[in-house]
Amino acid sequence: MGKITGAQAVVKCLEEEGVKTIFGYPGGAVLDLFDAVMDSNLTNVVVRHEQAAVHAADGMARATGEVGVAILTSGPGATNGVTGIATAYMDSVPMVILTGQVPRHLIGNDAFQEVDIVGITRPCTKHNYLVSTLDDLVSTLREAFHIARSGRPGPVLVDLPKDIMASTLTYPPKAPVSIPNYQPTYAPDPGQIDKACRMIMEARTPVLYVGGGVILSDSNRELTELATRLTIPVTMTLMGLGAFPGNHELSMGMLGMHGTYTANMAVAKCDLLISVGARFDDRVTGKLDDFATNARIIHIDIDPTSISKNVKVDVPIEADCKNALSAMNSWFDKESSFNPEKNSARVEPWLEQIREWTEKHPLSYIDDSEIIKPQYVVEQFDLLTGGDAIITTEVGQNQMWAAQFYRYNTPRRFLTSGGLGTMGYGMPAAIGAQMAFPDKTVIDIAGDGSIQMNIQELATARQYNCPIKIAILNNNFLGMVRQWQELFYESRYASTVMDVVPDFIDLAKAFGAVGLRASTKNEVIPVIKEALATDNVVVMDFKIEREEGVYPMVPAGKPTTEMLLV
Repeated sequence: MGKITGAQAVVKCLEEEGVKTIFGYPGGAVLDLFDAVMDSNLTNVVVRHEQAAVHAADGMARATGEVGVAILTSGPGATNGVTGIATAYMDSVPMVILTGQVPRHLIGNDAFQEVDIVGITRPCTKHNYLVSTLDDLVSTLREAFHIARSGRPGPVLVDLPKDIMASTLTYPPKAPVSIPNYQPTYAPDPGQIDKACRMIMEARTPVLYVGGGVILSDSNRELTELATRLTIPVTMTLMGLGAFPGNHELSMGMLGMHGTYTANMAVAKCDLLISVGARFDDRVTGKLDDFATNARIIHIDIDPTSISKNVKVDVPIEADCKNALSAMNSWFDKESSFNPEKNSARVEPWLEQIREWTEKHPLSYIDDSEIIKPQYVVEQFDLLTGGDAIITTEVGQNQMWAAQFYRYNTPRRFLTSGGLGTMGYGMPAAIGAQMAFPDKTVIDIAGDGSIQMNIQELATARQYNCPIKIAILNNNFLGMVRQWQELFYESRYASTVMDVVPDFIDLAKAFGAVGLRASTKNEVIPVIKEALATDNVVVMDFKIEREEGVYPMVPAGKPTTEMLLV
C-alpha cells in the first residue's frame, strides 16, 4: 500500500474498528478529516451543536453496545462537547471522541481556536491522548478503541493536530493491542464465588441489586437465570432498568430516591444484598449509615475502585458481570447440597412480604379529572408500543416518570443521563439510537424546559430522516426543581417558572416536522396513535398537571425508608 494522509489513516482505522456512523461538526482544524470521510463508507451525521454530536454518539453506543464516535473541531468545538463527554464518563459509555487541534508548532502559543482539551477532559475521560508524532497516530487510535470498550467502558478522547492530519504515512498492519499496565480482570476468583454462593444458600431475605454493569456486559440472561433459579427478588438502578424484565413477578422496579416502596423497604430489611454492576451511589443509598444495615453484602464489579468505595462489602468479586454470574450459575448446577425445593420454602415468607408491600404501596398517582397526568401519558406509551420502543429521556420529572411507568423488559431500551443528569441529552440520543435502528420506534420523553437545551437538533433529525417521536410533558415549569422548592422552600418558585415557552407545534412545523397537542386526557391516546403512525419527526405537546410531583421521593440526606408517598 502506498502512503496515505493522516486523515485517511484515521478514517481507515475507524472502518477497521467496525464504525459505520459518526457524528460531528466541521471546522478548520478537522477539514482534512471531514474531507477524507467523503471518500469512505462512513455515514457522517452533521449535528447543529457539538454537544449534540457527543450525545448522539452516546445514544448509538448505549443502544448497540458498540463504541460511539464523535468528531469535533478545535477550541470551542471541543469545549462544546465536554458536557457530552462527562455524561458518557459518568454512565460508563464506550466512546471515542476525535478533536481537531492546531498544528504542533503552534501548540502553547495561544493560537486561534487552541485549547488544552486533553487537560480539560482529563477528569471526565477514561483516558485521553494528544497525538504528537505521525508514527503514533494509528497505534493511538487502536489503543483508544481498546480502552473505550474493555473493562469498565468509558469515553476516550484523541486530540489530532492539523499538521498530522495533512502529513503522509504508510498504514501499519493490524496487530493485537497490548497495554502492560492496563489489564482488566474478567474472570472471578473461584474462592470468592464459593463464598458468595454459600452465603446465598443461607439467606432468608435476599435481594439482587442490579446496575448498568449488567447491561454493559450483556449479562441479563445470566442474571435472570440466577434470580429465577434462586427465587430472589430483583431491584434495579436507573441505569439498570431493562437488565431484568420489568414485568417479571420477581421485579420490584427501581430503588432509591424515586424508587418503589417495595424496593426500598426490601433493601432496608434484607439479610443479604447481592450487588451486580452497581456502584452504591447517593441516589440509591440515601443516608449511608442507615443503608441495608441488616445485610451482608456481595459486590460484583469489573472496576475494583467501585468496590467498597461507598459501602463496605463482605464478599468483593472483581470480575466481568457476565463471567461472575455464569460462574455462580455453574456453582449451583454442580453443588450437591443445593436443594431448589428447600430454597423456595426458605424464601417464601420473604416473597410474601414483598407481595404485601407491593399491594399496599404500588406505584400510583391520583387521576380524577380531565387534566392530563404525566404518569398516564407514559403508561399509554407503554401500552401502545407494547413496551417495545427505545425510550430516551431528558432529565428531571420526565425522566423519573419514564423510569417508573414504562416497563423495560429487555436491555438497551432505556437511554438516559444517570450520573451527570444532563438536560438536553434525550433528543440527540434518540437520533443516535434511531440511526442505529431505523426500524425501531424511538421516543424522547422530555420536559418543556429540558427539550429547549438542544431543540435545534430537530433539523438534524429531519435532514437524516430519523422519525423520532418527542413527547413533551409540558407544565411551564422546571418541574423537578419546582417540586423541591414546593417541599423544602415553602413553594418559593425562584427561577423555575417558564413564563415564555415556544409554541411547540409551530416550532415543529418550522423544522418540517409534525406537531401535535393534547390538552385534555381524552386527547392523549389519539395523539400518541397518530404520532406512532406518522413517518416523520413528531413533536407531541402534552399540557399536563402543572404542579404534579414525582413520588415516592426520599428527601436528601434521609434513609430510603423515609419516603414521601402520593
